[in-house]
Amino acid sequence: MRRKDREVMAPERIREIIQACDCIRLGICDGDTAYVVPLSFGFTEEGGSYAFYLHCASVGKKLDLLRRNPHVGFELDTHHVLVSGERACDYTLRYQSVMGTGTVTWLTSAEAKKEALGHLMRQCSGLDRWTFTDAEVERVTLLRLDAAELTCKEHL
Repeated sequence: MRRKDREVMAPERIREIIQACDCIRLGICDGDTAYVVPLSFGFTEEGGSYAFYLHCASVGKKLDLLRRNPHVGFELDTHHVLVSGERACDYTLRYQSVMGTGTVTWLTSAEAKKEALGHLMRQCSGLDRWTFTDAEVERVTLLRLDAAELTCKEHL
């Protein structure tokens, strides 16, 4: 990271920033180009290892590309504030962001899918009271993104 003065290293602070985000952008290889898709997400962190849980329909370009190459880049950002100035070069943007790379796998068992949906619902609702039937989890595709690299930055 070029701007070390903006790097966030404390795991509790990284978790706070991720919790403040409402969208993860997944960068997927599509031959010689990138395909970027925004997704709702949930996450876990244990001992500095981050996993993101994603849900989607059972068919589509994203899944076709991930079957060919499950290695992805990802990005999350939040708390955007434009700071104005007298001159154009005095303007800046305050923000917090998380970026990284990792590998996507499909969750197949009902138990793993229910756990992933619980993480997703906690991220979007802040609540832990959700239950899911086997029929409900059977209808949705759930992915797990294990972060191989993750950096966090804030400019406040």
